[in-house]
Amino acid sequence: MKLKLYILLLISTSLFAQKVETSIDTTKNKIGAQFTLTLKAKVKSTSKVVFPNAKNFGSLEIIESYPIDTIKENDKFELIKKYGLTQFDSGKYVIPRIPVLIDRIPVFSDSIKVEVFNIKVDTLKQKMYDIKPIILVEKPMGDWWKYLLGFLLLLGLGFLGYFLWKKYRKVPEKVIVYNSPIEKATSLLHLLEQKHLLEKGEVKEYYSELTDIARDYIEEAIEIPAKESTTSELILALRAASTKKKMKISKETLLGLEKVLNQADLVKFAKVKPLDFEIADDRERIEKTIVILDKSIPVVVDENSKKWELQQHEIKLKKEQRKKKMTFAGVLVGIIAFLITYTITTKGLDYVINGFSGYSTTELLEGDWIKSDYGNPSVTIETPKVLTRLDTKKAIPNDAMALIKDMQMFGYGNLIGQFNIIVSTIQFKKETQIDLTQSLNGTIQTLESQGCQNIITKQEEFTTEKGIKGIKGYGTFSNNEHKMYYEILLFSQSGGLQQIMVAHKEGDENAEKISERMLNSVELQITN
Repeated sequence: MKLKLYILLLISTSLFAQKVETSIDTTKNKIGAQFTLTLKAKVKSTSKVVFPNAKNFGSLEIIESYPIDTIKENDKFELIKKYGLTQFDSGKYVIPRIPVLIDRIPVFSDSIKVEVFNIKVDTLKQKMYDIKPIILVEKPMGDWWKYLLGFLLLLGLGFLGYFLWKKYRKVPEKVIVYNSPIEKATSLLHLLEQKHLLEKGEVKEYYSELTDIARDYIEEAIEIPAKESTTSELILALRAASTKKKMKISKETLLGLEKVLNQADLVKFAKVKPLDFEIADDRERIEKTIVILDKSIPVVVDENSKKWELQQHEIKLKKEQRKKKMTFAGVLVGIIAFLITYTITTKGLDYVINGFSGYSTTELLEGDWIKSDYGNPSVTIETPKVLTRLDTKKAIPNDAMALIKDMQMFGYGNLIGQFNIIVSTIQFKKETQIDLTQSLNGTIQTLESQGCQNIITKQEEFTTEKGIKGIKGYGTFSNNEHKMYYEILLFSQSGGLQQIMVAHKEGDENAEKISERMLNSVELQITN
């Protein structure tokens, strides 16, 4: 808050003696008729003057705010501001002293008494009607639908997040598990034909995959480093393995394999293009060679079976782990949705909308309250949170500090937010007569300087349980985000000033209960 301006307005009744000329076209009028109030201020040409922009002056409603007229007199200007006022209830009223900011200093106008008369009705000519009976109005639904809407919104966001995660998540490629090397080689040969590489003219790619299938099988089944070997090295290794493992491999089989491998080398490196029947023969030779080699391998219990079992077991474990992760993600989403729903129920939807930060009026109302004394003379008040001291030294100008004996200010929250409490006390060095109505107007002017708009103010007397009298100002205003309701208590003892202000978002039932409980608990130290 701009404490400097706030403090100046609080003590304006005793610090400044500038004059604003005040006049009105009539002091007596009928109900609904207009009073024209005129304010005149004579200032220097360099002075900055701000007339109030309010909805009400005391109990009179402002129905017209006229443009400012300017009259130049030598090196000075006379600024004339007119307001159209009205009242729709008969009675006697007082137009309070109105603050006008001259070079940021509030100067008050004179108060004026006015009277509003009823319009006489000739009952002989005007037909009279009975009073209408009271009509029962259905009770509004309340705010439960907001919580339901918030829950459905969060549930929808959860489903949307799950859908997007499922759609764009990186799905691991499906791993095909083969029971044996011969099954793998046969399946890969079948898949090779389904690619239709020959129809596309990709002969080199066809031979490359064809020979890779044969080399992979030989390396896995016979345990020969076939992938890194040349054609001649592979044939020599097969002959050595057939002798060592007692494999019955004919010379024709090895020559057929060697022929295909040499043909593949010519295709890949010499760009030779075989005829169609040659390609078909090579495909058939590779398949027959793999089958013959597989049948010639002695049936022994080796590590290959264990290897395949281990691979299958690992794949099964991966599937189970992925299933557990998806289950955990679903449970986590459910827990988050439950926590958000619980938070909305206990702290309110505004708390969630604000990013789970700040305060909740539900939490403040249901929490542990503190009853404490603030300032001097002390103000006793019960609050949901301990009020913290605000630094006022830098905010008080030197001329104002010379008149103040002691000033203390305590608060919680701020006007920009949705909840605010301010307790302040001022003691002057000399006894000063305080006009509480003017101090209330000064506080309203402070709200305007803080960016509050559309301020509506009502005023009534207020008495504490100990009999200390003061005034209560209440109404509404709009800040940048919300429409706020406020209540201000002002007391004056021994020339000092004590003020309690509570502001909260309009329509917040919990905040209304908090405000009522706090203001009902206000008590002051009685000074002599």
